[in-house]
Amino acid sequence: MSEPDAHLLIVDDDERIRTLLQKFLIRNGFLVSAARDAAHARRILAGLDFDLIVLDVMMPGEDGVSLTRGIRETSGTPILLLTARAETDDRIKGLEAGADDYLAKPFEPKELLLRINAILRRMPDAGTDDAAPKLLTLGDIRYDIDRGEMWRGEELIRLTATESQLMRIFSGRPGEPVSRSDLVEELGRDKGQAQERAVDVQITRLRRKLESDPKQPRYLQTVRGAGYMLAPD
Repeated sequence: MSEPDAHLLIVDDDERIRTLLQKFLIRNGFLVSAARDAAHARRILAGLDFDLIVLDVMMPGEDGVSLTRGIRETSGTPILLLTARAETDDRIKGLEAGADDYLAKPFEPKELLLRINAILRRMPDAGTDDAAPKLLTLGDIRYDIDRGEMWRGEELIRLTATESQLMRIFSGRPGEPVSRSDLVEELGRDKGQAQERAVDVQITRLRRKLESDPKQPRYLQTVRGAGYMLAPD
């Protein structure tokens, strides 16, 4: 089942696909708005907040990757990209721009529903381990585990849904390496090298927010042969 009354924005220039997705998702319990292109989406986003955006990559004018990058300048709203491109590099560009996941066309509507629900479950209001510390210190950054919030001084650092879930995974086991395959599994994604590469991209993005020098990480470390490890102060 979907999250109660979760509000989705569908952005696709193909009216037939846009309408089919809207009707399908409404039948599955979502509130759904739709935009025909990036400019239309920007106007809608200026006045409304959404729980998740389903965004086609290949659109006339501004494409989905560029729109994703623009949204990420001001918002951490989860983004699921729909792409007809099968090449890994194109998917990676979307993830680097800030997307939380991608789904290649053509796809089964049920698979889209599963991906949407998986992303919504990764949002910060998910449960936490009561035995874990409530606040982690990483240099000048503090991470509030209960709220799923990261702060630098008085500045709130925006995290995507996937970045939030990665922080929850790592903060639940500080000082313990977590393998790439375990991260893929805990993020609710299909197993395979492509998804492990996607996790690497998300780690790189997270390091840019955590580290003073992302190329020589102090707090989100790579443990050779074992995976990644959060090393708080």
